[in-house]
Amino acid sequence: MAPALPPGDTETHGDLHTLRFAVPLPHPAERVWLALTTPGGLGDWLAEPHGLQPRLGGEVALRWLTAPDREAAAGRTESGTVTAWDMERVAEYTVGAHGRMRFGLEPGDRPETTVLRFTNEFRGSDEQRLDRLACWHDHFLQLAGHLEGRRTDWSRWDPARRQDLRDDYEARDFDAT
Repeated sequence: MAPALPPGDTETHGDLHTLRFAVPLPHPAERVWLALTTPGGLGDWLAEPHGLQPRLGGEVALRWLTAPDREAAAGRTESGTVTAWDMERVAEYTVGAHGRMRFGLEPGDRPETTVLRFTNEFRGSDEQRLDRLACWHDHFLQLAGHLEGRRTDWSRWDPARRQDLRDDYEARDFDAT
């Protein structure tokens, strides 16, 4: 079973938001890397990739399978570029309104464990910042499940869990300046 997921943190300058998560995972980096960089991995916990070219400058398109407003955004595909690629260490995708999403892997504090250091930079409102914190938190819970062998059933996805996470982030009273 994966350890509890620590909350993400945020920094804001004007309408530029930087979200950060440090996600401890009781799995080797090679396994986590596959979940972050392959169609079978990404599609099970984040978004369905279309045309992922795993190299610096490669193209990437992600079809989001969940959204707070399912009718408006679920099934939406956003295109972008692979903006960093360091095999089994760093994968960075800059995609549409989701901005820059950087996944970095570091050894954990025990053998066969990994820390995923994630950064998301995007422009938007404070409401969007809170939504994104909750969305990423929820996705990282899905990632932990994926690594434990549990497939995500997107048809059963419940937006109430994400709303609870959003409410928790809102209550943390971030300093967004």
